[in-house]
Amino acid sequence: MEGTTMSGDAKPLRADARRNQVRVLEAAEVVLARDGLSASMRAIAQQAGVGLGTIYRHFPTQEALYQAIIIERMRRLIAEADALGASDDPGAAFFLFLTRIVDNAKQKKALADGLADAGVDHKTGLSGIRREMRDAIRALLTRAQRSGTVRDDLDMPEVLALLSAVCMAAERNQWSAGLQSSALALLFDGFRPHRER
Repeated sequence: MEGTTMSGDAKPLRADARRNQVRVLEAAEVVLARDGLSASMRAIAQQAGVGLGTIYRHFPTQEALYQAIIIERMRRLIAEADALGASDDPGAAFFLFLTRIVDNAKQKKALADGLADAGVDHKTGLSGIRREMRDAIRALLTRAQRSGTVRDDLDMPEVLALLSAVCMAAERNQWSAGLQSSALALLFDGFRPHRER
């Protein structure tokens, strides 16, 4: 999302500043995966190929950097949802996106746990991006329902409640690929109209 700030503030970033920011975030994910939350900002700067001042200009604290990583992951998911919105198979697109959300939940476990251990609330300041995520899910749900591949009486509160429960279980228990696949197959079967089951 070139030209926007990570926090969704009104002041847009210049293209080169946004590119640097993305490089820092990508480098931070690599370094955090390797070194954990003990990773230094200097190591992240080296990985990104930028000066330490560039990192602190965008992310004055490590907590701000960690939150930005979560926001960037959510932005990537929302971009996927936007692309799936043009799919010829709205039902498959809806189920694929829910699967991607669960995949992402498993991947962010280490970061979320580390933030909790550090006393950082990784949910703070995410209301805007969460609203965008809900809108993305709603758009895919509506298309799938109009196509007749998802039951008409399924509403967003039920989708979000069930999706949250599955994400939490997958994240905390680090489900195997097989368990995740079978659990989601059962869940998605309940989302389909009776005639398709």
